Amino acid sequence: MNVLDFVNAFFSDSAHWHGYDGIPARLGEHVQYTLEALALAAAIGLPVGLITGHYGRGGNALSLVATAGRALPSFGLLVLMTTLLGFGMLPVMIPLVVLAVPPILVTTYEAMRSVDPSPVDAARGMGMQESRILLQVELPVALPLILSGLRSAAIQIVSTATIAAYVSLGGLGRYIVDGLYQRNYEKVVGGATLVAVLALVTLALFWAVARVAVSPGVRRR
Repeated sequence: MNVLDFVNAFFSDSAHWHGYDGIPARLGEHVQYTLEALALAAAIGLPVGLITGHYGRGGNALSLVATAGRALPSFGLLVLMTTLLGFGMLPVMIPLVVLAVPPILVTTYEAMRSVDPSPVDAARGMGMQESRILLQVELPVALPLILSGLRSAAIQIVSTATIAAYVSLGGLGRYIVDGLYQRNYEKVVGGATLVAVLALVTLALFWAVARVAVSPGVRRR
């Protein structure tokens, strides 16, 4: 059988569409892990990136943190966290958040530093507070690049959240892990296909968000 045959066999099997191990349930779990990890990573990366980018300080430190975060192997970190903390959501969230923070952090910083200083200086000359300059002048211009960092982080989380299955949690990785154990390659290919499709849907969602959130004047630049 080729890959297309495996895909067809997996999706045409009605047993894969019902119950706790059905595609809707596993997809819902995977989306939940992704949203939780992305929210936590954004809560860490966005404020730090915005503030450091606004003041233009800490760029070298952020690069060091991002490099260190990217160098950590997610699966190895998962095994370490599970050994230290036991089974559960926390050991899974830690490697996913560590993976997602660097692109959000660095891209947000670079987005803020790339803003034309002329309107920023003009806003300061008018007496605007620094918080208003950040949110009303710099953020709208930097938003496209910030969204690209969030998009990159989301794609990485979607692809890596399959590791949750290795510590007895759910998600689409359940098909891949169980399929390898059972030598059921329909499950393996089907699970990998679902992850790839979810990644493409995530790309499309961020494109749609950018079309709505970014002003037309900024998009045309």
